[in-house]
Amino acid sequence: MAESKTYLNVPFAQKDEAKALGARWDAVQKKWFVPADKDVALFARWQAESGAVESPRAKTSSSHISSSSKKSASGVKTHATVKDFVAYDGDAPPWD
Repeated sequence: MAESKTYLNVPFAQKDEAKALGARWDAVQKKWFVPADKDVALFARWQAESGAVESPRAKTSSSHISSSSKKSASGVKTHATVKDFVAYDGDAPPWD
């Protein structure tokens, strides 16, 4: 069974308080979480309303494509439509 983490909604200004209580930073999720050996009740003010428990791999998705680039039907990576977008061809700096 994979160990789950209780993620917290800690504002940047309060990160030191959460850390002092024992919260840890998950660099992948970019969120603070309660380690398994700590009492979750200590972190009640930062818990999400919609159930804060997730598995460490819960947010991994293979179907994620950013909104700034997508693949066309031919498989060629294209940019999202942006007014006045000019693709850089590599020959000359774009600022000249």
